[in-house]
Amino acid sequence: MAIAGPGGVDEAIAAGLDLDGTPIPGPMVELYNEVMDLESKRARSGVKKSMRNRIVKTGAKHFDQNTLNQRLIDAGWDGLKEKEIAFFFS
Repeated sequence: MAIAGPGGVDEAIAAGLDLDGTPIPGPMVELYNEVMDLESKRARSGVKKSMRNRIVKTGAKHFDQNTLNQRLIDAGWDGLKEKEIAFFFS
């Protein structure tokens, strides 16, 4: 199964297939769906905060620490926090 873009993993989960084409066990899919349903009902603190969190989480896979930090600052957010640096770049 070829996956691309942010919705690719969701499409694979919905199909019940892993990237190599093997089925994902039903209990795994059920637990995932239950947790995602609970998460969809959780109150949010703000869109910009959620955007920043997603940028840090995903951006750490694509940018080095200094580049991601500067890009955050240039966009108007706070730079990387110590706990983010420790988690994503250590």
